[in-house]
Amino acid sequence: MTTALRALLAFALLAGLYVLVGLVVAAALLLDVLLILDFHADALKTALPLTLAAAVLVHVLVTVSRPVGGAEPGVPVAREREPMLWQAVEDLARRVRTAPPDELRLVPEVNAAVSEDTRFLGLKATRRRMFIGLPLLQTLTVDEMRAVLGHELGHYSRAHTRLGAPVYRGRVALVATVRNLGPHRLVRRLFAGYAGLYLRVSQAVSRRQELEADALAVAIGGRRAMAEALRKVHSTGVAWDIYLRDYLSLTVAGGCRPATVFNGLHALMSDPVRQAEIARLARQPRETSPYDSHPGLAARLAAIELLPEPAQVPDPRPALTLLRDPATAAQEVERSMWTPQALTTLRPASWEDIVARAVYADRNADALRDLAVAGQRVVGASRPYLDAAFEAIARGQRAALADRLAELGWSSSDDLVAGVLGRALEGVLIEHGQARWTLSWSGPARLLFDDGEEVALAGYAAQVAASPPAVPGLREWLGDLGVRHDYVPVPEEDRHDPAAGVPASGRATSSGSELRYELR
Repeated sequence: MTTALRALLAFALLAGLYVLVGLVVAAALLLDVLLILDFHADALKTALPLTLAAAVLVHVLVTVSRPVGGAEPGVPVAREREPMLWQAVEDLARRVRTAPPDELRLVPEVNAAVSEDTRFLGLKATRRRMFIGLPLLQTLTVDEMRAVLGHELGHYSRAHTRLGAPVYRGRVALVATVRNLGPHRLVRRLFAGYAGLYLRVSQAVSRRQELEADALAVAIGGRRAMAEALRKVHSTGVAWDIYLRDYLSLTVAGGCRPATVFNGLHALMSDPVRQAEIARLARQPRETSPYDSHPGLAARLAAIELLPEPAQVPDPRPALTLLRDPATAAQEVERSMWTPQALTTLRPASWEDIVARAVYADRNADALRDLAVAGQRVVGASRPYLDAAFEAIARGQRAALADRLAELGWSSSDDLVAGVLGRALEGVLIEHGQARWTLSWSGPARLLFDDGEEVALAGYAAQVAASPPAVPGLREWLGDLGVRHDYVPVPEEDRHDPAAGVPASGRATSSGSELRYELR
């Protein structure tokens, strides 16, 4: 079946959704009228759920049919500011015989995408947007970037974006319908089956459209450039996911944000240990599904190898040469990643400072404070002295100390006191300038003494927690470090609201302009 026929079938299935909803509504109205004319209690048991289900269906369809609002991601690129990038896009648009986008936007994503605002079910286009991931410009060559841009423009050339918007709205409508029909099992089962058929057909269309766009990209940039671009996008995407999970997620907890976001990504990708991990993860085969919007990387590369190689002049320069001022562009894109609240409340800092603060806040601050509070409650101290917890252990009241810690939210376990004590002692060392959490791009942060030796207190903490006679030795050791017996942990500063603005992962497929046709 050709792509055009598949698209028409998907469009027909979209129309069928409204017909199906109309049949359910008509059936509900018919039963309601019959009940009014001749009331039967048994018939009410059928009519009432069906009427409620019909109301849900109408509400969902009206809701998802409204225009999607919201700001577009990233920052717009003015033609006079980045003339070379605009010229490259317009030249490629002429080569694939399509109108260029009306707007270019640089986004903090390892991806590229296009969207098209349409009216009258895709018959009339109003505005085209192209989204270019800044990490791609920092990673690819000019050849590879041209292939990526050619792929995206190919979606315009083949009119994928025209029918794509209403078909996408159909997906949204069906998913929302099934999700909201929870208690109406019979109607829900009917629409769930229809949704499965619709998604299979429409996503098969999407996968075929991606291969068609790949073919246009090869015609522009050649097999090698497009294949290498896909490989780099895939591996850089793996690195970006690690970076988001293990590093950018620390920003709110530490009360800071990185002074330069993308430099951290490059540092991670330059680390030999991470390079091996990224390569291993990138090689892992991805499970495929009939509901995937894109073919797998292996399938795309195999299809590219079968295409003819065009005559071309190689351009191995870094893709950043397409920008007049890459540094300013990077700064603006990085600022777009944060909410206005985050820009004012999170202090710009180095990654070394962010890691030190964030890991302490996540691992040590609560343990240090809660252990002191628990000790205060057990021994009846006037203030939450840390030494009160040591006194509780010295008196053989470890079980009572564990109970107080559980009251403060810690999960009960046999080694609870030892675990919290170990973290608290780490916190004492940090508070007194004896140790610091140290950044590592190879893996988790390490707690190091000033001389570079790694802090390892878990075993010692377990020994103290299990042996009251070991407490005097602990007090002596802390005293030698300058920790007073009446030391009260520093009160926790204002907690940072997680909603202050953690960067998005960059995998969203919709925006203010409905649907985006993405590279991956």
